[in-house]
Amino acid sequence: MAPTDPHPPSAALALRSALDLAEALGRGSLTSVELVEVLLGRIAAIDAPATAIELRSVLATSPTALADAAVLDTERANGQLRSPLHGIPVLIKDNIDAVGLPGSAGSTALAMHPPTSDSELVTRLRAAGLIVLGATNLSQWANMRSPRSTSGWSALGGLTSNPHCLDRSAGGSSSGAGAALAAGLAPLAVGTETDGSITCPAGLNGVVGLKASLGTIPRQGIVPLSSSQDCPGAMARTVADVAALHEVLTGTTGSLERSAGPIDDLVLVVASNYVTNHPATDRAFTDAVDHLVLGAPTVLRRSVALPGNAEHNAEFTVLIGDLYDDLNAYLSTRGAPVASLEDVVAYEQAHAEVELAHFGHEFLLEAIATGGRGAAFEAARASSLAWAIETCLEPALADAHMLLAPSYGPAWKHDLITGAASAMFSPITQAAAIAGWPILCLPMAMVEGLPVGMAMVARPGAEPELLAVARSLEASLGLTSSGALLPAYRAPSRG
Repeated sequence: MAPTDPHPPSAALALRSALDLAEALGRGSLTSVELVEVLLGRIAAIDAPATAIELRSVLATSPTALADAAVLDTERANGQLRSPLHGIPVLIKDNIDAVGLPGSAGSTALAMHPPTSDSELVTRLRAAGLIVLGATNLSQWANMRSPRSTSGWSALGGLTSNPHCLDRSAGGSSSGAGAALAAGLAPLAVGTETDGSITCPAGLNGVVGLKASLGTIPRQGIVPLSSSQDCPGAMARTVADVAALHEVLTGTTGSLERSAGPIDDLVLVVASNYVTNHPATDRAFTDAVDHLVLGAPTVLRRSVALPGNAEHNAEFTVLIGDLYDDLNAYLSTRGAPVASLEDVVAYEQAHAEVELAHFGHEFLLEAIATGGRGAAFEAARASSLAWAIETCLEPALADAHMLLAPSYGPAWKHDLITGAASAMFSPITQAAAIAGWPILCLPMAMVEGLPVGMAMVARPGAEPELLAVARSLEASLGLTSSGALLPAYRAPSRG
């Protein structure tokens, strides 16, 4: 642990992996109650508003976390283990319903009327013996608000900072999940992605994120953006931890075991024109791929040029059509003062000093104007799917197993005026998002003192192979055992 850790009392546990902590629990050298106490203390000391660090990554902690930990400790003592992650804490994005947490999607309107039942995803976590430690901040309404919206800001949680440098973005919309993991506030987190919302914060914060194949993780009880593209996913500081959490979320087995196995006879495709246009990041990507190929001689590699993100307008048409119908359906059963998207807009206008403090809600207005899914939506969905699968992904992976590209350049400075105008990123997330194919983001290097990531796309159901390649690369790059690239904090830059 670096001597600059901002909370020395929790430093010994903060950046240990979930599976390492599970081993300690199994040996009896640690209890879940002790672990939760340490992490709650760390959150209170460095994350909350008015603290010296003020990351604002954890929006709320669970009032039952310690009691839940005590029950799981008793079960362990009696030889009753629910899963390999029995007794391990996990944070969930605050658009996921869980009793005792706001489930706000960042909105003060929903926060006043929290969920009265768990989402199906949280039910799976609890059944596997994980402790829902708290909820993480996010880009409000999953960042579907304004062309000038700032990643990591919500009216309820404020602006989440990047723990590697506090004036830099933590990405979005799973901002809090990425920042909390990098800061050692929990070993595991669950994010959601519609297009880049796990990949981006994983890359910017130097953690691992896996957006699973569409439909493999339940979405019931999650505040929706788009039923066409929304997908939850596992996030952690190591690939093995992501694999273990992915098994719980999907209700499957084998991903963790497969991730440790050989990666023989795989063909990898490098998207030669999918670059961030940040020179040092793009060089780091080339170096990282060379490490993987050298580390596994039977892996073949070739390059291919892919279409750019020409389907942006069609995808946007799909998203706003989905948003109107899907969010209305969710809100109508929530019991909150906003029961429709029209109510949301009216509420935000009535509370503009809080809800619209930095930017507007133009995208919500555009969604209302669509009236929901109709002919324009159907045409756009068909067009964007054909582009994503038939034009991009199938030709690229015709005789290959996965597609590789850099994800994002180094985290940009916070900007509540123009949003993310200085962000540099490749188009790698879009086709996978539209098609519903899995995408994994892995830390690959430090550039200008900040982490940058590699994205890997594969066919639906190929998550075990993605995890195996990512784990091999993780080892070949010599990342620390915790997976944290920079377990320390820097003051805001001056430039």
